[in-house]
Amino acid sequence: MMQKRFLMNVLLTVIWVALTGSFDYLNFIFGFLVSFFVMWIISRNTDDRKYFTIAFKVLGFFFFFLYEFFKATIEVAYEVMTKRFQMKPGIIKMPLDAKTDLEITLLSNLISLTPGTLVLDVSEDRTVIYIHGMYVEDKVKFINSIKEGLEKPLLSIMR
Repeated sequence: MMQKRFLMNVLLTVIWVALTGSFDYLNFIFGFLVSFFVMWIISRNTDDRKYFTIAFKVLGFFFFFLYEFFKATIEVAYEVMTKRFQMKPGIIKMPLDAKTDLEITLLSNLISLTPGTLVLDVSEDRTVIYIHGMYVEDKVKFINSIKEGLEKPLLSIMR
């Protein structure tokens, strides 16, 4: 049902763009937002509202990841430009709550995209992931920051 709503949103966006005659990206974004809002208003009294709740979760997660990305970028850039090394690198074995290949792949990519962290391997039974971190002072805190900051929100979107 969620895929149908997304396709309907895209179809309404294309209709919006065709009716306005402006094919620039801002008009696509505006048309998508207008059609999303119209669909939200129309389906207020229905039980299936997962598409609309997930959209807000994805948007919130995007801005949270962007904040974490820039924070880590500044931290790594500062480390590179100064003479003192404050990093404490380590390899961490983190148990996974993600089960499917898609969930594990997305989580691994998000971890590796963040400067200062890199996914090294996933166990064969897909229950553990090995992560290299530049700043691993406390292993439990490092694991909890990834589990609570990336894995938990990602799984709430995916499931």
